[in-house]
Amino acid sequence: MSNPKVDAFLTRSTQWHDEFVKLRSIFLETTLSEELKWGQPCYAYEGRNVALMHGFKDYCAILFIKGALLNDPYHILVQQTENVQSARQLRFKNVAEIEAIDSKIREYLNEAIENEKAGRDVTFKTPKEFATPVELIEKFEEDPELKIAFEALTPGRQKAYLLYFANAKHAQTRRDRIERYVTQIKDNKGMDD
Repeated sequence: MSNPKVDAFLTRSTQWHDEFVKLRSIFLETTLSEELKWGQPCYAYEGRNVALMHGFKDYCAILFIKGALLNDPYHILVQQTENVQSARQLRFKNVAEIEAIDSKIREYLNEAIENEKAGRDVTFKTPKEFATPVELIEKFEEDPELKIAFEALTPGRQKAYLLYFANAKHAQTRRDRIERYVTQIKDNKGMDD
């Protein structure tokens, strides 16, 4: 059943409007409920998010929340970055691309729904499975309280810090980033808190 909030979203959307309308028609033929979450049309099974539609500069996409669980026999799912563990996208640049794989989209949606019905979940890597930058290890040796505080953070916060620190190309930039967040880590806060 269509949701008035998604109607309003489509009324406002200019880029990808026709593509969103086509994708929505496919979603509305499933058993998923239609909602607006994070400002995007989102489709859920019994309150659990399964997929959403969203647009970018160069493409629009269906994002499968637990896409890593999907079989990908056609090799069309996209992992946005190497650090995305769960979500996968189907990307489109026009309505013709959507129409060309309409039946495949439906296969992926049906599998995603079945995964949700079965209660399947993605197994996420633990922070210990991510590389710890040498500069952070050195800082832990210099400041043991920082190490204790870091290990007390939630796994998600640890992961965010590790990825942010490690993404810097130069050692000095990594040291600067670590130094900038020492107080926040000791205050048991995430990067955006």
